[in-house]
Amino acid sequence: MTTAPHAEPDDPPAPGPTAASPAGHAAASPAGRPAPDRPASATLDKGLRAGALGLLSSIVIAVSSTAPAYSIAATLGLIVAISGTHTPAMFIVAFIPMLFIAVAFRELNRIDPDCGITFVWVRRAFGPAAGWMGGWGIIAADIIVMASLAQVVGRYALLLVGADGLATQTAPVVVVGVVFIAALTYVCFRGIEISARLQLVLLGIEIAGLAALCVVAFVKAGTGHAMAGHGHLSASWLNPFSGSFTDVSNAFLLAVFVYWGWDAAVSVNEETEDAERIPGRSAVTSTLMLVAIFFVVAVATLAYAGPDFLAKNSGDVLGAMADSVFGSTFGKIMILCVLSSTAASTQTTIMPTARAVLSMAAHGALPARLARVHPRYLTPGVATITMGVVSAVFYVLLAMVSSNILADSASATGLLIAFYYGLTGLACVWVFRKDLRRSRRDLLAKGVLPLLGSLALFGAFILSIKSYLPASSSATHTSPESAGSS
Repeated sequence: MTTAPHAEPDDPPAPGPTAASPAGHAAASPAGRPAPDRPASATLDKGLRAGALGLLSSIVIAVSSTAPAYSIAATLGLIVAISGTHTPAMFIVAFIPMLFIAVAFRELNRIDPDCGITFVWVRRAFGPAAGWMGGWGIIAADIIVMASLAQVVGRYALLLVGADGLATQTAPVVVVGVVFIAALTYVCFRGIEISARLQLVLLGIEIAGLAALCVVAFVKAGTGHAMAGHGHLSASWLNPFSGSFTDVSNAFLLAVFVYWGWDAAVSVNEETEDAERIPGRSAVTSTLMLVAIFFVVAVATLAYAGPDFLAKNSGDVLGAMADSVFGSTFGKIMILCVLSSTAASTQTTIMPTARAVLSMAAHGALPARLARVHPRYLTPGVATITMGVVSAVFYVLLAMVSSNILADSASATGLLIAFYYGLTGLACVWVFRKDLRRSRRDLLAKGVLPLLGSLALFGAFILSIKSYLPASSSATHTSPESAGSS
């Protein structure tokens, strides 16, 4: 295991391994923290394909990485089990710190568009050790969530081809999930442009499926054809405080997991046009799009199916609703929707993790071999393959020990997300501390909003850790039956 650097924030820079050039040869670069006023143009060139993505592709990657359909299928029922009909309000509450942290990403990216994002920015603010922890927060979160993604991909792929019996068995689901990881790792290895084009197609299928679900659910609910136990629209649905403070914090953290992924657009900043501005704009824009999607879907599913049904089928709420909403003939629309969403998110989870590893290796925090860029495809080849292999191995191991992969991985990932997002918010405040008195805009965008977002996430992080102890409180012990496991 690589150990965290012990250099102090103000230590003089020392030479170390850096990112590979397009030809695959490492170039020398300072490993120390850059000065706070370092211009964006001084970002270490790692040999990636600059200017390959525009604003549309950047937004598509941000939304695809969040995977609205997959996130709803895997998490909505868990939130409903805690918050009931107050779930729509919880999505709004979770959106607020997400927006604030997205603003922090935007501001930091303007001065340092490095694909290492949190690792580089936290390192700049608090020193190499803190940056190392932030970088590993990203890597660990991505590897853990890959197990959940692969589980959903495996199950939905089998359902799509009519192998319903195999979809309830662990071994076939795991095999298909590993195949998907391998296939999408290869797509990421081949180039950012191919990845972006595939993302656009997959996201289109996903959004169309969710839109159809909401329209049909609202129509059936409004015409008296909703499921037994369906919810009745009420202003109380906009009140998030429906239980104990611990319950609210747990539901909040799960909702944070639902929103997670928009930072993928920032992680490909070095391959985006106008690298200092477009990735940050995409991050903020995507969070605004996501809150609308999640709120409308939450209201539609509660109005049609009701909280008891959603909580009972928390392992896969969309799959459980598909036949009832669309009928048996068109029920596969939702299967295709979630499958497209999960495949897109699998791909956009590999991309940012590989670039985080690339940046950490380029700055000497990981072995230099991981900083090699493929000379033809201009992608972080070694880091991408490594991410795929480690994710597949972790998924297989988790499938062997967890009876509820979706719930346990969502809870664990939510903690890591809160940690590295919160750390990035604090880094933003510290990096721009001398700018906060320049204008109201600087005070708000570089200080107040990132700080509030960070405090909210760290608060939920601490409360949720307390509630998850002892380990017997995990979903594996408390909810062994799940649609996503055998």
